[in-house]
Amino acid sequence: MEIERKYLIHELPENLTDYPFKQIEQGYLCTSPVVRIRRSDDKYILTYKGSGLMMREEYNLPLTKEGYEHLKPKADGILITKKRYLIPLTDKLTIELDIFENELAPLMLAEVEFETREDADRFVPPEWFGEDVTFSTDYHNSTLSRYGLKKAD
Repeated sequence: MEIERKYLIHELPENLTDYPFKQIEQGYLCTSPVVRIRRSDDKYILTYKGSGLMMREEYNLPLTKEGYEHLKPKADGILITKKRYLIPLTDKLTIELDIFENELAPLMLAEVEFETREDADRFVPPEWFGEDVTFSTDYHNSTLSRYGLKKAD
């Protein structure tokens, strides 16, 4: 079960270059249910996500580079590319800051994953976080891949 909150970002945190990042490319074979392929640096993953907003089922399966390259042309809509920074927040929480590229630039989103719904409900975001878009499907990557920023605006 994935439990996460999602926020728009309008201003980047200080010292962003001090944090590690991954270069991500992902496409969607289906958006209902969500079936996604992703390349994260040199790792390849096939993901199934169930319905839901803050909480939803998620299953990740390893994928080979060859499998990824075979499936990539079958992806619908925009092939999403983004840089994901991993910023420690507490000993248990990490901010995943996505800076989107190409068609989805200048969009920036931050996600924080939680162990329990109660933890997610009690979360107080850092000052530099913008609007909470957890409960808006407009900012799901699967929606962005289909409609770009038009639906989110």
